[in-house]
Amino acid sequence: MKEIFIQVVQLILCLSILVTLHELGHYWAAKYFKTRVEKFMLFFDPGFAIFKKKIGETVYGIGWLPLGGYVKIAGMIDESMDKEQLKKPPQPWEFRSKPAWQRLIIMLAGIFVNFILAWLIYTVMLAVNGDNYISIDKMQENGLEFSEAMKHAGFQDGDKILTVDGKHQPRADWMVVDILLAEQVMVERNGQEVPININDGGIKAILNGAKGQGLYMPSPKEIIVDSLIPNGNALKAGVQKNDRIIGINNMAINNFGELKKTLDTHKNDSIRLDIVRNGEKIEVAVLVSDSASLGFGRQGVDESFLKGLQVTREYGVLEAIPAGLNKTFTNLAYQIKQFKLLIRPKTEAYKQISGPLRLFKVFDPEWDWTRFWNFTAMFSIWLAFLNLLPIPALDGGHAMFTIIEMITGRKMSEKTMEIAQITGFVILMSLMALVFGNDIIHLIKGT
Repeated sequence: MKEIFIQVVQLILCLSILVTLHELGHYWAAKYFKTRVEKFMLFFDPGFAIFKKKIGETVYGIGWLPLGGYVKIAGMIDESMDKEQLKKPPQPWEFRSKPAWQRLIIMLAGIFVNFILAWLIYTVMLAVNGDNYISIDKMQENGLEFSEAMKHAGFQDGDKILTVDGKHQPRADWMVVDILLAEQVMVERNGQEVPININDGGIKAILNGAKGQGLYMPSPKEIIVDSLIPNGNALKAGVQKNDRIIGINNMAINNFGELKKTLDTHKNDSIRLDIVRNGEKIEVAVLVSDSASLGFGRQGVDESFLKGLQVTREYGVLEAIPAGLNKTFTNLAYQIKQFKLLIRPKTEAYKQISGPLRLFKVFDPEWDWTRFWNFTAMFSIWLAFLNLLPIPALDGGHAMFTIIEMITGRKMSEKTMEIAQITGFVILMSLMALVFGNDIIHLIKGT
């Protein structure tokens, strides 16, 4: 329970920072152009608010529904659908009285602040901690081991990923996304280059198989027995814990991928397992099952091994500024790529969307500021991108109508804006229902 509490607190703090600064962007821009802000809310307040206080012309408050926030700007058709003020003649301090270019800036200011925030976080993180990531090249020196989902898509244990759509990806943290968005992945298999074509069915299998199990991992350099299955063939043959497997039938085995491939060719057959035990080499006769297994578990990769795969690039303060900006745009590009998956129904990527009921799980159960700020920066970019979508009721929808007005010279009627706002609200509520539905289904299944 304590761990969940810490995760939830981190999520609420993250959302509070992002929502407050986003809405402050709109607030500051509106104030700069002498536009009245009637309400400034952290989180939504349908029915009631946890806290409210009027200071000057603005009511500041905290809502009870942590799904976002809003500023209510006088003279603007927004999600509040307050049309009473619009029946009166326009006032100089109202949004509708301002030139189109000022209204556009006010609408985009929140998105701009989200990008600046991500840039600032990445710049500070790079200057303080450097850029840390797992090197895919180091990770696959002995080949990779793949989950059943990745095998369904065409990968095999022992494969080394060379290129994704003709490009080399050095970072393991972005490799999976690259694969999901690729048309072809080139791997090295048994010394030969083998193409793997990725289709929607493969993507669906990968996404559905990702549920906390991972998709691939490095093969340890040594195969060391860690556990033995009761009544399994290995135990019956006399294999012991901490035995190091070095070969089969006097043929050297260098990694687990090679072991699996060799066992596949000896199903229901007896083999001689070459083992090193207490510094002495011995042979053990073992029967291979019809599922190509021997009945033992092996030692996986440990923390020290993973640290050896990490690459760190140090940055000075001046170097970190452009590097932080580059990282911001790189993350934006990946957000756009992932969004493309969501609108491809056959991949069923939309089923993987997490909402507030599960989003807290991305945070560590113990407070980790590095992870917290990295996620906050990433989520800030995601919120900026979502708000930029040309959907009525979002900032991007308002901006789109304003740009149309600037091009045509004709302002859209208040009735048209009202209909658009209602349409956008329905779209957003439908998406929200999908998100909450996903959360509830996954919580019930325990996935």
